[in-house]
Amino acid sequence: MSDQHQPVLPSAEPRLRLQQDDYTIAIICPMGDEISPVLALLDERHANLPTSRDQNAYKLGRMGPHNIVVSAMPTIGNNAAAMVITQLCNDFGRVRFGLLVGVGGGIPDEDYEDDNLHDIRLGDVVVSESRGSFGGVVQFDRGKETTLGFEPTGHLNKPPHVLASTVEGLKAEHNLHGNRVLQFLDEMLAEYPRMKEKYSYPGAERDCLFEAAYTHQSGKSCKKCDSTQVVKRKQRPDLHPRIHYGTIGSSNIVVENVTRRDELRDSMKVICVEMEAAGLMEAFPCLVIRGISDYADSHKNKRWQPYAAATAAAYTKELLLQIPPDEVRHVQTIAEVLQGISTKMDQVDQNMRKIERRTHST
Repeated sequence: MSDQHQPVLPSAEPRLRLQQDDYTIAIICPMGDEISPVLALLDERHANLPTSRDQNAYKLGRMGPHNIVVSAMPTIGNNAAAMVITQLCNDFGRVRFGLLVGVGGGIPDEDYEDDNLHDIRLGDVVVSESRGSFGGVVQFDRGKETTLGFEPTGHLNKPPHVLASTVEGLKAEHNLHGNRVLQFLDEMLAEYPRMKEKYSYPGAERDCLFEAAYTHQSGKSCKKCDSTQVVKRKQRPDLHPRIHYGTIGSSNIVVENVTRRDELRDSMKVICVEMEAAGLMEAFPCLVIRGISDYADSHKNKRWQPYAAATAAAYTKELLLQIPPDEVRHVQTIAEVLQGISTKMDQVDQNMRKIERRTHST
């Protein structure tokens, strides 16, 4: 291995300096542990560029044929995500869409033996997919009470057609050949051996799904929890992370309550929960990719977060390698999308004022 690969990842020497308009895809990562595998999987690092304000922290590079801007978030939560996106759109005006990449809490199916359901395990990847009225993500802490119960009103817009169609094509390839997640992880750890201790697979014996009625006992790990309360599930034939597609639930609160978790599964078919996607509502076309680091219960801890972040990053790379650059350039920029929304809102305001004037004149 050459000497240039020996330093820890953040000090890697960027090779190129492009311009802001050369970057067409944004990857948003909430935390440093989620950013590192994305940076490690870049095929090329680029030098930083000056921006209008020093509000966001960016890393630049190329993944496959695409120039990527990677943005961190100062804090987790939907409000933080909205602020990051607003500034990113100002700094990189030619970005077409984004990928929200990181970790989330998996919601296991009630019948673990049914092969047709989502047998979600730690380290698996969940990808947002449009289902019914949901654009792949639902903000479950925003809505209204009706006679039929709580009705969520916050939905993430559907991702651009090029993303949705590429996801379908990737599903077909996975059916034939399986996914390339472990291949990319092996390449990452070979190039950055210092990541092995933190980002390697923790082991199936540490993937414990406890019975819903059994709560965590004490401490940061489950060493004191009763092992007889662990749900017995089928042993997988291999260690390849599975990819699941469906609705992701987003809110500003951490879900550690099993009752609430299972309500989201049963009422809205949510298979994963997280805390940033709803901050991208309406204005930012994106796909949400989450590595599963816990089961959204009281046993939640950080042991699986680095590996789950790495599997999400690996799926992201596999997805981007399938998208031709010309197809990305044909997608509206986020600035154009925002301008269209603003124009529509102005038209609505003008129509309302006309109606008010007519009402007053009569």
